[in-house]
Amino acid sequence: MTLTSLFAPLWSRRSFATGLIVSAVAFIGSASAQSPHVLRIGYQKYGTLTLLKARGDLEKRLAPQRIEVKWTEFPAGPVLLEGLNVGSIDFGTVGEAPPIFAQAAGADLVYVANQPPAPTAEAIIVPKGSTLKSVAELKGKRVALNKGSNVHYLLVKALEKAGLKYSDVQVVFLPPADARAAFERGAVDAWVIWDPFLAAAEKQLSARVLADGTGLVSNHQFYLASRAYADKNPQVIKAIVEELGKLDAWADKNSGEVAKFLAPQIGLDVSIAELAARRFAYGIRPISPQVAAEQQKIADVFFELKLIPKAVRVSDALPGAASTAQR
Repeated sequence: MTLTSLFAPLWSRRSFATGLIVSAVAFIGSASAQSPHVLRIGYQKYGTLTLLKARGDLEKRLAPQRIEVKWTEFPAGPVLLEGLNVGSIDFGTVGEAPPIFAQAAGADLVYVANQPPAPTAEAIIVPKGSTLKSVAELKGKRVALNKGSNVHYLLVKALEKAGLKYSDVQVVFLPPADARAAFERGAVDAWVIWDPFLAAAEKQLSARVLADGTGLVSNHQFYLASRAYADKNPQVIKAIVEELGKLDAWADKNSGEVAKFLAPQIGLDVSIAELAARRFAYGIRPISPQVAAEQQKIADVFFELKLIPKAVRVSDALPGAASTAQR
């Protein structure tokens, strides 16, 4: 059974309408001991996969099959997909840019599904006392972001709209924790970041938003699996997607409960979790031609800017495409 044929009836169901790097590398080194009865999921401090972990619904679903679920937190999408690439995790969630960087690095992954657009869940922010009032004023300024993350494309599009080139700003590549520290001490002029780090900066530091993704980017949350795992375990992938669909239907009607579940998972106050949760987008769906085309556009822009070493065909990572080992 192929991934495509398995998901065909699944997508038609109504339920779908409705730190750090060091520890990650250490975890990657243990990949060889993987048991076929263990599902290893990589997650970050955002999104519905974090809620799924908190509620334990997937563990209950897979228990009759004697499949244990192991969760590993990653500080950002690029590191998570490196784990997927080397075989230390089987499934995970990231933003728009990480899969493109991963494909450019030769990762054999497959897009499983995505959440609807959430453009307000990422933004370019400046410190409370900053004199900067617009994106255009970032020319020549130091801007921090996590290389290869979803916010990378936001910066490109925001600068373009403001009449600036990517080369007009001094991009400083820092993971979220280091970027926040640099932001607080004034070592950078702006920070491009996603929730819940964005919500925390707004609530705790009174950071000011210069521009979010509205009118610039979709900011989809993607679910991906290693091609090998998806091909060998289609029923497990199906179970994950179905449980995420049920969770979306519940979360869309229970925003207060979402924050209560989310807060301890991300280690932040409920008020911060509530702000981030309000910017989530619920309603898991298959990768449509439109979404794939948006991803291809991002890949083409990154190649033009020489941010990735080679051109990427997003279609190579869609369900039904051949494994890189077969090409």
